[in-house]
Amino acid sequence: MEKTLTVGVIVKPQGIRGEVKVKPYTDDAEVFFGLKRVFIDGEEVKILSVRGGADAVFLGLKGVPDRNAAELLRGKELVIPREEAPAPAEGRYYIADLLGCTVVTEEGETLGVLSDIRQAATDVYTLKREGKEVLFPAVKGVITDIDTGEKRITVCKKRFEEVAVL
Repeated sequence: MEKTLTVGVIVKPQGIRGEVKVKPYTDDAEVFFGLKRVFIDGEEVKILSVRGGADAVFLGLKGVPDRNAAELLRGKELVIPREEAPAPAEGRYYIADLLGCTVVTEEGETLGVLSDIRQAATDVYTLKREGKEVLFPAVKGVITDIDTGEKRITVCKKRFEEVAVL
């Protein structure tokens, strides 16, 4: 398992007092209210304030006193140590735990390795298979089991073949 988790990306400065707008990479932006620090480019940064919005979180960060300083952080990812992350809810997983998993059918046929997850209304998984990418939505009936300990995702072959894009 990864020792760190990327929880968001700084989209832009917010206001003139150094606050930044963050696009969360989490299902629940409430995670940010429990954080005391984040790492940006490997440097620890203390969180001074957190407030939520519809699709974003606004953070006040130590050492970021004004809009100019906040502008320098545009596009930077926010990383936290894994032990400081809350455990995911039952049936939910961190993307970092899924990437690199071998995707197999219920019959045991190996389809490839999960290389990317695009977050949307329905997540779209990208599978590397014989040097090519195969995309498939993570919809009900396609994925039948996930075992992060074994790094294996099991899919229903029939349903997978119906929705996969080669």
